[in-house]
Amino acid sequence: MKDSYFTRMGDGEGIWMSKAELEEEVQKGMEDAVKKGKSQPLDKEDIDRLLDILMMPEKNVSVERGNEGVVTFDAGTLKLPVRAGIPVDRTTALLIHERILCSDTMELCHVDYSYKAIKNIIAEEAMAMESAQMNCIMPVFYGAMPNMGLYTKPDGPVENWSVALPEGRIKDACDAQEAALEFCRDDMIYIGSKMAEAGACGIQFDTIGASGDADAIAALEAAKVLSQKYPDLSITMGMANEFHLGMHGKLTFEGEKIAGQYPAKQVKSVEAAGAHSYGVVINTNSSRSFPWNLARSLTYVKEATRVAGIPVLVNAGMGVGGIPLTNTSPTDCTTRVSKVMMEIGKADGL
Repeated sequence: MKDSYFTRMGDGEGIWMSKAELEEEVQKGMEDAVKKGKSQPLDKEDIDRLLDILMMPEKNVSVERGNEGVVTFDAGTLKLPVRAGIPVDRTTALLIHERILCSDTMELCHVDYSYKAIKNIIAEEAMAMESAQMNCIMPVFYGAMPNMGLYTKPDGPVENWSVALPEGRIKDACDAQEAALEFCRDDMIYIGSKMAEAGACGIQFDTIGASGDADAIAALEAAKVLSQKYPDLSITMGMANEFHLGMHGKLTFEGEKIAGQYPAKQVKSVEAAGAHSYGVVINTNSSRSFPWNLARSLTYVKEATRVAGIPVLVNAGMGVGGIPLTNTSPTDCTTRVSKVMMEIGKADGL
């Protein structure tokens, strides 16, 4: 279409927009991040560069030489054998990523991607890590989610706060979260220690804060203990949300309230925990356009990189980082997200 540019909606639907429409969507997306996350607005140069990338005629784009970043993974060894249905074991998946896909790092993980579940099979997982380290050259992490909700009844030892809260039993709900926090933190420290002793290059705490602010604090406290216990163990922390839900609402870490933290404050909490990198998550709104979502995500990311003292790795996959919420992400979007985050957002990787 003449004078129109192909783009998408947040659900992946292909659409065409004029330059004026793109400019309007970018401006609105940026303003949303400024208002909600108290981020600084993008300057004119950044907006013009973002529009240039959105209007590039190529289906797929790439970063300019010198703007490359480090690639990391969550749910690493689930991608090929589970998500793609390729019949290979986890060690083979690691080697495929290293020797064929040229991955910078990779993550060994279990199909039940939660630290509580892994505790029961930690001996076997430690042996898998030792084997992986003997075969791989690239850094291999071990990763899973805190998933603090697993510690609630009937499967766990504490009361379910999602039941107590609607019933108005606020104190019971808060007490249950504080108890679950301790169980979750201790399991992550135990598993992280075993993996460090098995030779893991690093530990990933993935999707932290999924059960609210207590979930985030469990991971932050575990990271602090492990970073002090194993100074050479790289710890990366990926968020569950662009802000921490206040399911408890009153919990603090290192003197800072966790509930309601947006990326610029999340990264400082991760730093305080002694972690070595921060995985920023910006949720995609599937009813808004790709330019709106990308501008909004970029605004959050640039604010985080501005204040960060550790590397910032943008979560760029289905439904996060501006990428449409589809099982198979369209490469016209994923490549533009990568280019924008590296060149304008000044991220250290993806």
